[in-house]
Amino acid sequence: MTVEAGASAERVFAVLTDWPRHREWMVLTTAEVTEGDGRSVGSRLAAFSGLRPAGFLDTMTITRWEPPHVVAVEHTGRLIRGTGVFHVRDTAPGTSTISWSESLDLPFGPIGRAGWILAGPLSEALLRTSLRRLAHLSATRP
Repeated sequence: MTVEAGASAERVFAVLTDWPRHREWMVLTTAEVTEGDGRSVGSRLAAFSGLRPAGFLDTMTITRWEPPHVVAVEHTGRLIRGTGVFHVRDTAPGTSTISWSESLDLPFGPIGRAGWILAGPLSEALLRTSLRRLAHLSATRP
């Protein structure tokens, strides 16, 4: 999934990887660094998605760190497992493209895959909304 941002790759990457600020753009999600500096391979993150007490914890380890263009994570939780990567690339002075992709191992076998058929479109809409919010936040606030 890809969106355009009215901000440089450097600016978008700075907002994207300011983990506590995820609540400002990622729909119903808070994030924090749980180990390391949050800015290097091996750092660990935890993100809670949902409305407390309902929701789930997504734990991650940063596996690739190439500012201001790439950050990748390995999802290590009980529910969410797999990989995720953000690519940010300058397209013109003061503009960039943000791409987000995930490759997740769905829980609960065939039941999980069947549930994803139903939940997938909603999840995709929420993720697209989050990316648009990231692009807007990057272009409008320090």
